Amino acid sequence: MDPDRIPRSFPAPSFRGAQEQALSDIRDAFAAGNDVVLVRAPTGSGKSLLARSIAGAAATIEEVAPADATDAYYTTPQVSQLDDVAADPLLDDLSVIRGKSNYTCILNGETDTPVDRAPCARQAGFDCTVRHRCPYFSDRAIASNRRVAAMTLAYFMQTAGSEVFRKRDVVVIDEAHGLAEWAEMYATVDLNPRTVPVWDEIGVPDVAAGGDTLERTVRFAETLAGVCERAKDELLRKPELTPEEAARRDRLQELRSELQWFVDDYRNPESPTTWVVDQPDGEGSAITIKPLDPARYLHHTVWDRGNRFALLSATILSKAAFCRGVGLDPANVALVDVEHTFPVENRPLYDVTRGKMTYDRRDETLPKVARTLVRVMAEHDDEKGLVHCHSYAIQSELRRRLAELGLGGRVRAHDREDRDAALESWKATDEPDVFLSVKMEEALDLSGDLCRWQVVCKAPYLNTSDSRVARRLDDGQWAWYRRAALRTVIQACGRVVRAPDDYGATYLADSSLLDLFERTRGDMPAWFREQVDRLSTPELPPFDQVAAGGRSGSGGSPGGRRSSRGRSSARGRKRSGRSGSTTGGSTSGSSETGQTSGADDEQSNHPLSDVWGDG
Repeated sequence: MDPDRIPRSFPAPSFRGAQEQALSDIRDAFAAGNDVVLVRAPTGSGKSLLARSIAGAAATIEEVAPADATDAYYTTPQVSQLDDVAADPLLDDLSVIRGKSNYTCILNGETDTPVDRAPCARQAGFDCTVRHRCPYFSDRAIASNRRVAAMTLAYFMQTAGSEVFRKRDVVVIDEAHGLAEWAEMYATVDLNPRTVPVWDEIGVPDVAAGGDTLERTVRFAETLAGVCERAKDELLRKPELTPEEAARRDRLQELRSELQWFVDDYRNPESPTTWVVDQPDGEGSAITIKPLDPARYLHHTVWDRGNRFALLSATILSKAAFCRGVGLDPANVALVDVEHTFPVENRPLYDVTRGKMTYDRRDETLPKVARTLVRVMAEHDDEKGLVHCHSYAIQSELRRRLAELGLGGRVRAHDREDRDAALESWKATDEPDVFLSVKMEEALDLSGDLCRWQVVCKAPYLNTSDSRVARRLDDGQWAWYRRAALRTVIQACGRVVRAPDDYGATYLADSSLLDLFERTRGDMPAWFREQVDRLSTPELPPFDQVAAGGRSGSGGSPGGRRSSRGRSSARGRKRSGRSGSTTGGSTSGSSETGQTSGADDEQSNHPLSDVWGDG
């Protein structure tokens, strides 16, 4: 790697914001001998352009010995982020490769068949006459020979050990803040009727019965791996498979590999991985095998794939904690902070809290949040808005209540199956519709009039019923727990302000968010802390569903839109109240407009008081 090439490799005709200084700092960090550089760059700072600049510093075949690594990888966990890279003309020299299922076969009669189910995947010894034109193998060949190969993190990890995608000199990981969590997810083994093709052929024991749960799970995993191997071999003996049989064969092989990895890692006395097992319904029911801090898994799938690494994100909150979670030595890691150049007044936070949205308080608080949302919709009657619902249960209840108030025609939502289609439909409309989203806090670009305001309904604490979360909390890892929630909030706040001249308001509806800010202030990037310091209580219009774009009475679609009042409250309406305060939000106020505080119950001082029974 030649760090001096980093600034010269910038692909845009000119720098904007803090990009030039950021590249200089990144160059210096690598030049100082660091193997890994963490780049904490806020939303809208052009991380993809920074990533391309870093990739441009990778060694070339002319500069090193034939056996040495050259060139670069760009990878991101987010499919949408890879789509953005593929569509950016400034990044057209990044060669994008996706998994086989994203390509269709070009043979006659197979043009609707994904490549992973094509004749070459179904027939033994099949000689494809058009393989050189196959869209998948063509893209793979191009990406394997270009200076920068771009792929999702899932594909990157799956190709570990590949002869085609060998070790490279530089690896750039965008949106890297959740690297440990993504690794845990990829290394998790889910055993249930949907994921285990031979489920009906095996007896699933109660692994928690009679002693060491992990040891019993390992023995079952070894047995199941053997069954998978035999079932796969039976399919391989057939001269030709149907697409369904090909899918079964591939899943059997994948499952066997997952089980073998778990068994080998558990048996390895030097492995740092701690495994936890969930089987809540006992004998015959689904089993989930989960790793904690899978550093060994990351070494195989990520750290062994390059010489130097750049990890970019807006929300790598603690260098030491991040390194600990992904198995890096902090002594070989540098942290570069990129300045936020968007005016803080364009990205205000507003306190409209109406109480806690924890599981045990939600029935009391959610109706107040729904009525407050009506007032926010009236404030932004001519502008599109996004509501971060946190869960489908909250989304469903909000949608029902808004429909009963006559606002169903202005409200959109999605389910698990139509997320992308519903989102794109909402983005395409010119109407000031409100989109009730679930788990869309990341990798969503809502610049300009695509969205001018958003509501965070609930502090996004991780589910305490997850065995990995519970295990860490039992070990006292409360700082990690709160940082995970803060990270999601910061990511959510970055969805609606995407450029220096963009503007958008973020409303906080859960009083637990105020407590989160107070407890994690030291972990906040300076630019987000500045936003929190300016937190204020807005002057919202009175509750009026007609003013919010609905009609009086219940049900139905809106009777018409109000005329535009002009610019959004984020820039226009004067605010008053508790500017700069991060405490004192409403917990159980009885009035719609007031913020009277109520006494917490006997659980208030418990460490789980803000997430009790959360789901």
